Amino acid sequence: MFLASWIWGVAVILCYVSWFLLGRRRRRQGEPPLENGFLPYVGCALKFGANPLEFLKEKQKKHGHIFTCHVAGKYIHFLTDPFSYHALMRQGKHLDWKKFHFATSAKAFGHGSIDPAEGNTTENFHQTFIRTLQGNALDALIEAMMENLQYVMLQSRAPKLQSNTWVTEGLYTFCCQVMFESGFLTLFGKEFNSNNDKNLSSKQETERAHILNALENFKEFDKIFPALVAGLPIHLFKSAHSAREKLGEALLHKNLLKRDNLSELVTLRMFLNDTLSTFDDMEKAKTHVAVLWASQANTIPATFWTLFYLLKSPEAMRAATKEVQSTLESAEESISLDDKHISLNRKQLDNMPILDSIIKEAMRLSSASMTFRVAKEDFTLHLENDFYSIRKDDIVALYPQLLHFDPEIYDDPLTFKYDRFLNEKGEEKTDFYRNGRKLKYYYMPFGTGIAKCPGRLFAVHEIKQFLALIFSYFEIELVDSNVKCPSLDQSRAGLGILQPSNDIDFRYRLKCL
Repeated sequence: MFLASWIWGVAVILCYVSWFLLGRRRRRQGEPPLENGFLPYVGCALKFGANPLEFLKEKQKKHGHIFTCHVAGKYIHFLTDPFSYHALMRQGKHLDWKKFHFATSAKAFGHGSIDPAEGNTTENFHQTFIRTLQGNALDALIEAMMENLQYVMLQSRAPKLQSNTWVTEGLYTFCCQVMFESGFLTLFGKEFNSNNDKNLSSKQETERAHILNALENFKEFDKIFPALVAGLPIHLFKSAHSAREKLGEALLHKNLLKRDNLSELVTLRMFLNDTLSTFDDMEKAKTHVAVLWASQANTIPATFWTLFYLLKSPEAMRAATKEVQSTLESAEESISLDDKHISLNRKQLDNMPILDSIIKEAMRLSSASMTFRVAKEDFTLHLENDFYSIRKDDIVALYPQLLHFDPEIYDDPLTFKYDRFLNEKGEEKTDFYRNGRKLKYYYMPFGTGIAKCPGRLFAVHEIKQFLALIFSYFEIELVDSNVKCPSLDQSRAGLGILQPSNDIDFRYRLKCL
């Protein structure tokens, strides 16, 4: 037994030495400084994953504004100088923004490749999303979301709401349930038809049970999403795999066709799946699971952080409430608990600079997205004052949290300041500086360039609608007004808005209207 262990130990050591001497990447002349890490394949992944911001700050201090890290088998060149960010945008000839996203989607959601070059589909997914999430299509989404938020807040949750009685629950749990249920109804429609249906109440309860079940499956799948992006097979996670399959079953075309009021996004995606792809029924459904995940995974935590910071800042709450009240008065909207719902259109929501600033500040403090581009070939990356050699299939990346927490750009960057994105006139502030120079890139939770999140406008409008309705219908407060801000869950770094590491208790009750 001892001899066998000794032989295996020697074998492992020899393999490691062989990798160290022969398999490790060597920095070539003209390339950025290189951090290989000490473990084969893993490289710097463990240190990076533990605290990406501190890891990158440390390497930035050591190497300067560009350096290369070996992370889980990939070589990533991090650009940390915001004045060089434009270099990434203008290298379309040499850098591919689609390759990483297409591969990640197929790996995580289980559908075939959506890269037209692979032959499974000829759909231009990015153009589909722009067409159905922006422009005139956005107006219909906003209208539907406003109606569905009020249904979920006031009717779907009615059993919890007794006159003048406080309801206590977790703030993240509340935001998760309200935003998921409302967003699901907005994108994927309703199973029930509200016109003259004697069994409407029963159908609504059944519908809500189905959506809340989908929410549980969503959360189970979402928990292991970072592992899927890192390359681990979903079959290692039995419950998450089962949850993903159940979501796919719910979003099969035959089931979606039974629903009323499907959004233009889902209707068009169904048509393009059927006419432009060779996907089987479940693969088509899993492209809809991808849409569901993209619509919820960042919006839910962004909603939580926005409301949490408002509850912690009486000054911000007063300013936000006043703006909402003013907007409702200008729109001649009255608040009541009868069947008449509040209606705010896109123009009215756009004219809320205080809420805009509050949402931006909450997202600045909680965002940890990463912008990726994959090198199509060996090329020279020209930065503002230097140039570097990049190898084919390497990744060039931006990590905007470095920007968002830079004290030279944002004074006291770890502190929530609700008016940080307002100028002296109370309008949107766009002038931010570093070393005396005005920045083009200073706020990047949604990415940048051609790959900028196409659903960003809808996401911000959703949060504004949520806040406007909360302020209108409810009294809300933290159970413990002195509760500390929960830490950010770093396991999701690189994916967008980070979730809180723990929930926070709050309470709410209907206003006496």
